[in-house]
Amino acid sequence: MLSYIAHRLGMIVPTLIGVAVLCFFMLRIMPGDIVELKLRGDGVAVTEEVIQQERARLGLDKPLASQFVDWMTGLATLDLGRSLWTDKPVVEEIGTRVWVSLQVAFMATIIAVLIAIPLGTLSALYKDTWIDYVVRVVAIAGLAVPSFWLGMLVIMGLLLLFRWLPPIETVSFFHDPIRNLSILIWPALAVGYRYAAVATRMMRSSLLEVLKEDYIRTARAKGLYERLIVVRHGLRNALLPVITVIGVEFAFLIGGLVVTEQVFNINGIGKLFVQAVGRGDFTMVQGLVMLVAVIFILVNLAVDLLYGVLDPRIRSKA
Repeated sequence: MLSYIAHRLGMIVPTLIGVAVLCFFMLRIMPGDIVELKLRGDGVAVTEEVIQQERARLGLDKPLASQFVDWMTGLATLDLGRSLWTDKPVVEEIGTRVWVSLQVAFMATIIAVLIAIPLGTLSALYKDTWIDYVVRVVAIAGLAVPSFWLGMLVIMGLLLLFRWLPPIETVSFFHDPIRNLSILIWPALAVGYRYAAVATRMMRSSLLEVLKEDYIRTARAKGLYERLIVVRHGLRNALLPVITVIGVEFAFLIGGLVVTEQVFNINGIGKLFVQAVGRGDFTMVQGLVMLVAVIFILVNLAVDLLYGVLDPRIRSKA
């Protein structure tokens, strides 16, 4: 297992290098000039000389190869450069927002797990009964209803019942945990419902497949209690694909909460992503892409390690 972990960790560096190279060159072929957008965006008359000076100050007048070397050198020292729009360090801009998105993603994941595993298990155990039909309707509704639209309904309901509207700014969990949770629980519920719908359907399908296996029939033939068979032999193997779905969805949520963050006025990574792309701030976009890539890699590694915990056969092969 240790050699497997060391091998996976060794693959992180070339993967991130590949992402960095692709991100750098693909952003450079996008149309538009951030300097002109920044200086002339409001219709202000700016001379070409001023534009060239600003381009030189930002380092955009350097050859592409030189810019690439600067980017890779800074990446090696965890220096993602400065935002071309705000002139603040990219690490600082991301650091002030990433914790909000991470907290919403964690809360949505917890909500999804608490809903999906029990409902998916019940749906599989009581297949083709009214319980199964109710769970399937709930799951299909979660897939059909967009998270941002559900978020709007939540806000309307809170406004009508409690006169509550999304605050202007969020509060740190360590500063005021009760107020923090009262603000972020609603976007987490809106996102977690769809998240749970995907995991519930996967849990149901996976458990139904596992319960048809020969070793389950053998355990029943030996007279083991049905609850013991389901918990010890069925759920452990059925959870493997469910963990994969949960991990992928969690990584996606870090940068995929764009509309939900807009609805609930959350100043997170998704909102920053949209702003950076709209402004043509490719240094900020590069930093955000690298952040999402690192999170995806770490989540995939954590999922693989959980596989070994749930299935000893995978641990022995690793």
